[in-house]
Amino acid sequence: MAFRQALQLAACGLAGGSAAVLFSAVAVGKPRAGGDAEPRVVEPPAWAGAARPGPGVWDPNWDRREPLSLVNLRKRSLEPGEEELASRLDHYKAKATRHIFLIRHSQYHVDASLEKDRTLTPLGREQAELTGLRLASLGLKFNKIVHSSMTRAVETTDIISKHLPGVCRVSTDLLREGAPIEPDPPVSHWKPEAVYYEDGARIEAAFRNYIHRADAKQQEDSYEIFICHANVIRYIVCRALQFPPEGWLRLSLNNGSITHLVVRPDGRVALRALGDTGFMPPDKISRS
Repeated sequence: MAFRQALQLAACGLAGGSAAVLFSAVAVGKPRAGGDAEPRVVEPPAWAGAARPGPGVWDPNWDRREPLSLVNLRKRSLEPGEEELASRLDHYKAKATRHIFLIRHSQYHVDASLEKDRTLTPLGREQAELTGLRLASLGLKFNKIVHSSMTRAVETTDIISKHLPGVCRVSTDLLREGAPIEPDPPVSHWKPEAVYYEDGARIEAAFRNYIHRADAKQQEDSYEIFICHANVIRYIVCRALQFPPEGWLRLSLNNGSITHLVVRPDGRVALRALGDTGFMPPDKISRS
């Protein structure tokens, strides 16, 4: 009985917080005429939903795959027994670990007016070769490569794929570069070309679609590569670690860099590497 009551209480708690998405208003100091600081409230975008938990509070159901949140306790008129409930919970429990490698595209021609002409520079092609060699040297059985449909990401993928023969490729518009959310603190020199509510919803959709614990049917650990863009990767890292996503612009990523996220079966997330380019000679490193 105590076991069932504890599970039901936990289920109620998860259900009550399941609508929370990890965004909140952020208060920062704004000088007034008298010199005092007045809070500046940054409103979350319309697609952000409710406020996230307070600082230091980890949301175990961040990916909406916590077993208790998936078991429908009201589906039957009779309460399930302890053994039946435990069996139903086990049906939804993840068993494998996901290793997610986020690769920033290599250096490209930034001055081209059309996106299709923003191809990799000679240095960018060298960087992609070095990144491909590094990934191949890890000796991992990569399951797939998912890449942005933008030209610089496609070309980076073409080169990296040569070093990972047999790994399937999937192109997606969700991972295209954009402005995920208004950065805080704001920066005067960085003005996004697209509106936050347009790119933000798409990049958030990419996070929800690709970053989560393994499916319960997955038996072995997986190793997946995502080749995309700096803004997308920085935002995903903040969201995955449940850090304030408005701080994404404070992170810096080199071209061709490797960021390694680990998502455990219990939903815990670890960052093993952020923007690693230690495998490149110093004269091959760039951030454009």
